[in-house]
Amino acid sequence: MDRALSEFEFELRCCRWAERAWPPTESASGNHAIVARQLGTKRRRWDTIVLECDPEALRERAKFGRERLDSDLLHLVRNAPDDWTYYRDCLPEPGYPWRYVREAIHRADDRGILETRKRGNRVQIRRKWPYPDWLNRIVAIENKPDLNASAARALGSQLEYDVAVSLADEVWVATRATGDSVEPALFEDLPVEAGILTLEPDTLAAEVAWYPRTLAVDEPGTRILERPDGGERDGSAARFEYVEPASKAEKRLAIAERAYERGWRSFVETMRPDCRHFELRARDGTQLQPHCAAKEGCQTAAACSSRCADFEPEPPGWRTRGWPIEGGPGKRCQQLLADRRRRRRPGI
Repeated sequence: MDRALSEFEFELRCCRWAERAWPPTESASGNHAIVARQLGTKRRRWDTIVLECDPEALRERAKFGRERLDSDLLHLVRNAPDDWTYYRDCLPEPGYPWRYVREAIHRADDRGILETRKRGNRVQIRRKWPYPDWLNRIVAIENKPDLNASAARALGSQLEYDVAVSLADEVWVATRATGDSVEPALFEDLPVEAGILTLEPDTLAAEVAWYPRTLAVDEPGTRILERPDGGERDGSAARFEYVEPASKAEKRLAIAERAYERGWRSFVETMRPDCRHFELRARDGTQLQPHCAAKEGCQTAAACSSRCADFEPEPPGWRTRGWPIEGGPGKRCQQLLADRRRRRRPGI
């Protein structure tokens, strides 16, 4: 099987394992886990993210709805007062024009997560519920089923960035189990702070080959901007900048809100389920994965596109007369995945 396809399929299996068996250790027992795919910041995107959440606080978070709260809405719900107050008297300085705050107030009112009223020409606000401290930890996982030396070199700099910034509480590398007495991944040049998890994708059995270190998320982080590129003998210093703890806390909460809204990224959003060769297959009877009958393998977004030489649209007859319920097989695949997409959010 092509390596790119194998990595995508391995990523789906890793997410499924995390939903079923997280945590791999007892350090996070009692937490509720939310799993997301392909999520992060504009500088760094992780394959898999696991949010470890307080179950009771997560139920309180559900009062604010299924959609995420962006930074503007978080600024409101976290600082809104218990009693009616003019918004400019109770909210901290936003760092941007107040007219955008007023727009966010109207959006929050439309969503029913903030109470507003007008007194004269002034907009007053009052909180409906306190915003809970529902996020305990963020765990980032990079998926590399075949962690050879070249893959480890490419991944090493990314993990060094994660460790230096310390935006996540832990970083892991998930790789395919080989069954050797000592897993080959342990011999690769990876940061010692990163954990190594060996996963058997067929049975979803996993073992910890190397335990990660907990990163200092409450302390300033270091963002590497530029590395020396003059070869092994280049001793010049790298350029970097510090990331303040307050900025990291805001970014962590923004990532958590996006993961809360989206959960797993649905692969059909970047594929062509309206192709007659597109299928959904379940390896263990529970997890549906994309399959191409023409290529006889698991699909990826890059392979499944309108530029694919094997692409054939569904016959018009499949998409008419409500077959089998509404639309053709491609539409039914989308509905089926939407119904089975697990969000695992207490209170909803």
